[in-house]
Amino acid sequence: MKPSNTDSPRYQQQKLAAIRAAASVFSEKGFHGASTGDIAARLGIKQGSLYYYFDSKEEALEEVCLYGLQQYAQNMDDIAASEEPFEARLFGVVSNHLGRYREKNEALKVHNDERLYLPRERRRRLKTLGSRYREQLESIIDQGKAEGVVRESIDSHFMAQSVIGMCNGLGELIVRDADIDVFALARQTTDLLLHGTGAEPQQGD
Repeated sequence: MKPSNTDSPRYQQQKLAAIRAAASVFSEKGFHGASTGDIAARLGIKQGSLYYYFDSKEEALEEVCLYGLQQYAQNMDDIAASEEPFEARLFGVVSNHLGRYREKNEALKVHNDERLYLPRERRRRLKTLGSRYREQLESIIDQGKAEGVVRESIDSHFMAQSVIGMCNGLGELIVRDADIDVFALARQTTDLLLHGTGAEPQQGD
């Protein structure tokens, strides 16, 4: 049973440790392969004590997914509010997205791989965050059109979904390879999104 003072700094610190332990277990074993006993063991506590932080395994999964999403959704709000040129904002989006995988790789992996095992009502907050993220990205793309650097014919929703899908795929590489230079990868990805794969014009053409 959770304590009454869940807002205390001490409890929040302990809860974060529990979320990270759950992320590690779910990332390793999957939702169905993991148990609350596994999470408690990873945290170094008795199984019964885990209910101090989560009422169920489903709640633990929900908290892990929210932990993975919340900060990068907040960062997207800041990027969308920026007055920087489109190219700088697009790089900010890509580097923020990929950087989350380096900082919270297990939680984001669990979100991408396991969130559909949550009951529909538990997925609502995740869907709200995901929709907000995509809508902010669409607004940045619309601003790129206004600046004349994104073609008017591009569907903003399609481009936003494509950017998210590309970043999620690259994020899986970051999870598996700790040596990947995230900054350089973000630069390459932004360049590909802005300029495509066509050859650069030769001088004199």
